[in-house]
Order: sequence, then structure tokens, then C-alpha cells
Amino acid sequence: MSELFDADAWRPAPFLPEQDAHDGALTFVVAVLCFLACLTALGVIASNRAAHGWTGQLTGEATVIVRSKGADSPDAAAARAAEALAGAPGVAEARALEREKVEALIKPWLGSTIDMEDLPVPRLVAVTLDPEHPATSASLSRALKAAGVDAAVDDHSMWIGDIQRSARLTRWAGAGVFLLIAAAAAAVVAFATRAGLAARRDVVETLHLTGAEDGFIAQLFQVRFARTAAVAGLFGAAGAAMIGAILRLIGGGAGLTPVLPVKWIDLLAVVPCPLAAALVAAVAARITAAALIREMA
Repeated sequence: MSELFDADAWRPAPFLPEQDAHDGALTFVVAVLCFLACLTALGVIASNRAAHGWTGQLTGEATVIVRSKGADSPDAAAARAAEALAGAPGVAEARALEREKVEALIKPWLGSTIDMEDLPVPRLVAVTLDPEHPATSASLSRALKAAGVDAAVDDHSMWIGDIQRSARLTRWAGAGVFLLIAAAAAAVVAFATRAGLAARRDVVETLHLTGAEDGFIAQLFQVRFARTAAVAGLFGAAGAAMIGAILRLIGGGAGLTPVLPVKWIDLLAVVPCPLAAALVAAVAARITAAALIREMA
């Protein structure tokens, strides 16, 4: 008898209930997609920072390969080259490397079975350029030629170009992954919208008979799935932020490794994720619902 006086028992069910049996699965899938998107963003940011760091180091340095000629010994030729470059405009420091250091640099390329004593190991001069007005490869070559030193200048332009191309490739790859994840999320939401409308086809037809506009019905699905996607995006962003924080803590100041330098400020990249997920879900639900409602009309 108490049910006869229970107002909630007689209240009509909403067109879209607050909870649905498939909400958990939808939230999980969208959260995983948002998690992967945020990890991709963190990876792109870290790799871009690493590329800028390497480019900055290579741009501020040059290497001179010295070849001895005449009565000059290799060490004497390297010392003369360092002295000539030290006074050149745009050079902060020029230092001739000892034979042991040069051998240590080329040994990984030749292997440990090669006897360095049998090889004519060239001498190297490490040049640190002035950060404000760095010397060019041409000006360094002229300074060496004026000093009568037979040497070749490597301004690391080849390596800088490779790093810049890799950075561009990483950014394009990250953008491609973002688009794929957004498309996957939109497809999932569109499927859920289609299933929700199919389950409520009779209600949609009734609403049409009572004069409800298509936009009003589509907006119900738009708001519903946008809210669900925003919650899922929040979970995915939180998970990615935790992974980023763990990588930062494991690697200290360099992130996981010097190759992936994650900073605390990078974690802010996951903040827009819930809003972006809600936007993608709203657009997908709106388009799908409007198309299906037109078919039902």
C-alpha cells in the first residue's frame, strides 16, 4: 500500500536515464583513449625538449680535425690550431684534445679488438662558440688557413639537420596519433548514441508526434555523452599524469632518461583532456543522433 503513496514510483522515467548498463564500458574505453592521448602528448613534449637541447649544444660547438704536415707532429699541429682559433672572433674557447680522449671517442666505432697504436689517429680541437655572436665554419677555416694549419671544420650541421628532421617527424607522428585517437573516441560515442536511439525508437516517434524538434532530442544525447566523456577524460588524464610523475621521480631532474626529459610543468598538458573528450563526444553524438532521428521521422 505504501507504493500507492510513493511519488517516485509514479514519476515518469526520463528519456535518457542518469545511469545506463553500458555507461561503465563506454567510460572505460574513452578513458583508455584519453590516457593514450595524454601519454602521446607528454612523449612529444619531452622529445621536442630533448631535440632542442641537443640542437643547442651542437650549435654552440664545433670540432676541428687537424692533420699534421711537414715537420709538425700531430700534437704540435693541434696546439697551433687551438691557439689560432682561440683568438678568432666568435670563439669562446678552443682546446686541443689529448690522443687518449680522441681514441676513446673513436673506439666505439672501431671496436675493442683494433690496436689504436697502429692507426694514424687524427687530432681534434674542441671549439666552444660565443653564444651571442658565434663564429661560422667559413671564418674558422680562414683562421686555420691563415695560421698554416691543415684542418677540416665540422660545425655539426649534418647532425643538427638529422635532429631537426627527427623532431619534426615526432611532432607529425604525435599529431597523427591524436587524430586516430579522436576518431576512435568519436566512433565509440557514435556507436553508443546509435544503440541508445535504437532502444528508444518508440519514445522518439512519440516525441515527434507531440511536436518535439529534432534538435531538442539530439541535444539530450549530446549532453549525456559529453558528460560521460568528460568524466572518462578526467580519469585518463589523471592516469597519464601519474605515469608522467613517476617517470619524473624515477629519473630525477632528467626524467626517465636524458632522452626523455620530463618536467613537472609538462603534466599541465593533460589538463585540457576532459574538455577535448567532451567536445569530441558532443560533436559525434550530435551528428549521429540528428542523422538517425531524421531517418525515424
